[in-house]
Amino acid sequence: MKLRLAPITVDNLEDYWQAAWGKSDLEWMKFNGPYFKDPVPEHDEFVEKTGIAKYVGNPLNRLIIVNNKIVGMVGANYEDGELKRWLDFGIVIFSQDNWSKGIGTESLKQWISYLFDLTDLPHLSFTTWSGNPGMIKLGYKLGMQEEAHIRQVRYWNNQYWDSVKFGILRQEWKRIKD
Repeated sequence: MKLRLAPITVDNLEDYWQAAWGKSDLEWMKFNGPYFKDPVPEHDEFVEKTGIAKYVGNPLNRLIIVNNKIVGMVGANYEDGELKRWLDFGIVIFSQDNWSKGIGTESLKQWISYLFDLTDLPHLSFTTWSGNPGMIKLGYKLGMQEEAHIRQVRYWNNQYWDSVKFGILRQEWKRIKD
């Protein structure tokens, strides 16, 4: 498997939309914070406006490319807004056919290293929910620590779920990856 993280450009926005929403089974949306009820973006709006404004040229978003095909994306945002001292990241693998194949693990290894190289931050984190056991397993597999477990704060499908946050310190990541 040849995996790389690539910048999002105007030239690959169409392929990105197709991989995420157009040709996707959309199963990934059931695990990616479904309680937020994010809509599927309209093709033309995304390719011509939203994608350009939000993703193109943004160093905190990358496409996951496996064997020259877009299979997902990684992203990050600052939990503390303009202070920019607390960076939370995420990952989406679009098609179920690509789940449980090591793509998430390899992508996040590259992404965490990239984010530590990009910033001087001592800590990186991600937030998931108890309805996404694959992401929880991935956090542990990467050597991250479960730093917060807030019980029954995510409401989805007439049920309350827990919010779970994982984090890792720069010196811990350096030890793990070396």
